Amino acid sequence: MSIDLHAVPRAPGALPLLGHAWQLWRDPLGFLESLRRTGELVRVDLGTLPTYVATTPELVHEVTVRQARSFEKGRLFDRVRPLVGTGLATATGDVHRRHRRLIQPIFHPERIAGYAELMCARAAALSDSWTAGQRIAVEDAMAEYAIETLAATMFSADIGRPAVEAVRRELPVILKNMLIRAASPKLLDRLPVPANRDFDTAAANLRRVIDEVITSTRDAGRTGRPDLLTVLLDARDADTGEAFTDTEVRDELVTMLFAGSETTASTLSWALYELARHPEVEKQVVAELDEVLGDRPLAVEDLCRLGGIRRVLDEAIRLYGVTLLMRRTLVPVELGGHRLPAGTEVAFSLYAMHRDPAVFERPDAFDPDRWLPERAAQISRHSYIPFGAGSRKCIGDTFAWTEATIALATILRRWRLRPAPGHTPKAAASAMAHPDHVPMIVTPRER
Repeated sequence: MSIDLHAVPRAPGALPLLGHAWQLWRDPLGFLESLRRTGELVRVDLGTLPTYVATTPELVHEVTVRQARSFEKGRLFDRVRPLVGTGLATATGDVHRRHRRLIQPIFHPERIAGYAELMCARAAALSDSWTAGQRIAVEDAMAEYAIETLAATMFSADIGRPAVEAVRRELPVILKNMLIRAASPKLLDRLPVPANRDFDTAAANLRRVIDEVITSTRDAGRTGRPDLLTVLLDARDADTGEAFTDTEVRDELVTMLFAGSETTASTLSWALYELARHPEVEKQVVAELDEVLGDRPLAVEDLCRLGGIRRVLDEAIRLYGVTLLMRRTLVPVELGGHRLPAGTEVAFSLYAMHRDPAVFERPDAFDPDRWLPERAAQISRHSYIPFGAGSRKCIGDTFAWTEATIALATILRRWRLRPAPGHTPKAAASAMAHPDHVPMIVTPRER
């Protein structure tokens, strides 16, 4: 028997008019993690907007897979639509299915193998730019690698430079303000508060520059090239023969930039920091690299043999994953024994879910060996979904794993990184639980 929403426990600490928005602004990660202590489904008020947070893997699976057709994207995605338009992140229904069908071939294994050569070149360029004893801001270096790598695969080198510079300039502003916009009470939606003004300005600038690059590419009559922009312009629906409009191409490119850059940069930054804090794990990973590669260059065929790096990346993204995702019910839905009417906002945090002590032993510890086959078999498949699940699972997950594996392998073969004194990285919430600052000293690795 289902129970109405009045019986759903409410998170403590709500304030008049603001609801729980203040707690989300002040300590978003701590607040989201705390909700499991209140219940499996918890009411959180974003101002006067009630939102129901699923805190268990089972309920998240209901939302993302079993009852996925009963949900659409929710408030969070409404708030980022000025940036990504109707790209895959925000599109719904037939539009989402059509776009995914057209984009899927871009991430075919054969294409990713081709992109891997560019990834290797970018990773080598990054590694070559460092000098012995240099102090680097790892989060900046990894962001530059992620953006440059995405740009190299997305745009032809001669006309894509303005887009690269725009991403470097505007994306940090967008990421900084995204969660604040989602958690803000609706009464602030149209007010010119800094979070709204800065986000809207940065999004408009990025979209304008990419529009110009698309126009230049069309005017040049470029076809058959391997860059993602040309592939999108050339794509045709197998059933209807329809192509993407320029606006749809722009929305998909911005979505890829937005989704692809922070995930890779944040995961790599945390992986390098955690390896420095766990030298015994680093030693095992480097030994594996020596065994697999010897003295020859890394090749795409080697990636599947680098299980140690994959476990490190799995553990980094488990610990520091996606902060918050939202859905909205399209029809009445039963969730956790409660009846949710159509139009109800539902949220879940992969960051919090992946630190659930009911699922993960020592959930806050960095332990890549938990992903060894015999231990990983004890973790249910839907308890660990770093790239989401169901029809909304990130279409570029293999691209991201390939890019991150190549970067980590390239860096670790040559350099040993250790935390610089004076600062301990802290997790800050935007799309991911990214590090605020990771200063490290690089020294040549003894071989």
